[in-house]
Amino acid sequence: MIKTYVGLGSNLGDSRQIMAEAVQKMAQIGSVQASRLYQSPPMGPQDQPNYHNAVVVLETELAPLDLLDRLQALEQEAGRVRLRHWGERTLDLDLLLYGNEQIQHPRLTVPHVGVLERDFVLLPLLDLDADLQLNGQSLKDLEIVKQSNLTVLADANWAAL
Repeated sequence: MIKTYVGLGSNLGDSRQIMAEAVQKMAQIGSVQASRLYQSPPMGPQDQPNYHNAVVVLETELAPLDLLDRLQALEQEAGRVRLRHWGERTLDLDLLLYGNEQIQHPRLTVPHVGVLERDFVLLPLLDLDADLQLNGQSLKDLEIVKQSNLTVLADANWAAL
């Protein structure tokens, strides 16, 4: 089994419900554990609703591209809408980490680009592993983590339907 981390984001529809259903469906792929649920301002255009964000640790036997295919299928099942770059969306699932692997593929880059610059990814990752490191860097020591002002919407039980 490979320990992977998947980022979840949504700001269209009933985001909490959409994300909880995605977590339940990921449980069919392998064992899952969810971070707390956060709210963050949009990273791109500011004329859109705030985002709900979380991270799931998923232990799976799927190869990286097979896992990516499954995650993209879950996005489609949730009626994924993506109106513009960094814009509003029903469900966004990002494969953040896949074990300790470094992957450069036309369809997939792992660790996910921008992980170290996004508090809405880092804080949920730290919920799941307070000592997590990436490329030898302790995530909890990053300045963006120390200065984050994300809003916690729910504890780790939010994904239980």
